[in-house]
Amino acid sequence: MKMMHISYLLLVISVYLFAFSVASKDNQITNLNKLIKSKRSVNPPRAEPWTKQDASNLSPVYIVPQEGSREADMIDKLPGQPEVDFDQYAGYVTVDAEAGRALFYYLAESPQNSSTKPLVLWLNGGPGCSSFGYGAMEELGPFRVNSDGQTLYRNDYAWNNVANVLFLESPAGVGFSYSNRSSDYTTGDKRTAKDSYTFLLNWFERFPQYKNRSFFITGESYAGHYVPQLASLILSENEKTNQTIINLTGIAIGNAWIDDNTSYKGTYDYFWTHSLNSDETIAGINKYCDYVSGNYSDKCYQYQSQGDSELGDIDIYNIYAPLCDVNTQKPGSPGSVKDFDPCSDGYVSTYLNRAEVQEALHARNTSWAHCGGVGWTDSPSTILPTISQLIANGISVWIYSGDIDGRVPVTSSRYSVNKMKLPIETAWRPWYYNKEVGGYVVGYRGVVLTTVRGAGHEVPSYQPGRALLMISSFLQGELPPAFEE
Repeated sequence: MKMMHISYLLLVISVYLFAFSVASKDNQITNLNKLIKSKRSVNPPRAEPWTKQDASNLSPVYIVPQEGSREADMIDKLPGQPEVDFDQYAGYVTVDAEAGRALFYYLAESPQNSSTKPLVLWLNGGPGCSSFGYGAMEELGPFRVNSDGQTLYRNDYAWNNVANVLFLESPAGVGFSYSNRSSDYTTGDKRTAKDSYTFLLNWFERFPQYKNRSFFITGESYAGHYVPQLASLILSENEKTNQTIINLTGIAIGNAWIDDNTSYKGTYDYFWTHSLNSDETIAGINKYCDYVSGNYSDKCYQYQSQGDSELGDIDIYNIYAPLCDVNTQKPGSPGSVKDFDPCSDGYVSTYLNRAEVQEALHARNTSWAHCGGVGWTDSPSTILPTISQLIANGISVWIYSGDIDGRVPVTSSRYSVNKMKLPIETAWRPWYYNKEVGGYVVGYRGVVLTTVRGAGHEVPSYQPGRALLMISSFLQGELPPAFEE
């Protein structure tokens, strides 16, 4: 009887914790919404677009010997993990010893030819959301979490099939990354880029076999800031003779927030064209919102807020997806990578908060969350000048977009690219996966814009096969295939 009572109590506690984690599912949405709204305030966290001088003003980089760290970071096996044919590592890299600031990483090497495959860095946005919890465990990593929150299953479409993939939780205060100085949890774009760069230099000392490897930076959402800014910093620092040269080859950003004005316009145009907003709302937005100058009146904000409220209770990351309903879950049922579970946030949170999982990951014992409560101090209104700089330096730039995302929709991506007025080199056309249209692609001089059909904000979550083909094409420097035999 006592055992039955204990079992019932444990069940109640687990259901409560799961429901709490699901209730916080909109943290990633909330973080970007919070930043967007803060830019409408009296003292917005804006900044001028980065210049070469900004990127070069990096104080001496903190680099320390890393002997023995790689061996210590090797993961024997994660709890509930199926057998695998690749090596994986996880741990911390200190980026500021005085502050005690350290960033957490997870590396999934490729099962075949890892010694010759490129290195891909993945960054989630927010700002302030976990690249490990979202990117690795729900999107492009080698595992997904079953509904029991205890076991993992393989993602056959993981990106480490075609590259060695490094997931970085940045800035400090996100995921398992931390600082011993609480003031570090108020940060911004520049600190994030500089810490990420410092992380990379130390990480390459820990994994010297990757130093000369082709290096790509990828990410989504607010990583539309992180990725180009980090790439810009790398280019600048590569010019210094006393630094490790990072072989940066290209960047790819998905459903990326890269220009405030075009992103706002694209969002509300998408809402209306997808029957999420009324005619009256879009008419008011078009009348009172000046997307050219960026000067928005109170009337503009009023109609934008009206547009937000008209959406109703939908998953803005995938406007056609069902919402998570914990009452319909069947604990223990195996997951399917081809059918993304809307309750996955809860499974991941339950799994990553287990002490034995944190120990296997060499992470501090802590209360893990998908998004950290970091404050933001600087955020340029546009990243387009930085992207133009990358293009001028011969860096491959891909901007991809899941076409059923309402948070940073495909219209925003198209408006942003159009703002650069680049000549078209390859006309708009469909591309194919498994004899179906996988999306559409257009090649500009220096930029490839591609959509992924049927994908939401987190593209690999909803269309893992199409996402893998898309990223494989990016890494090979080829457009996705125009047809399949």
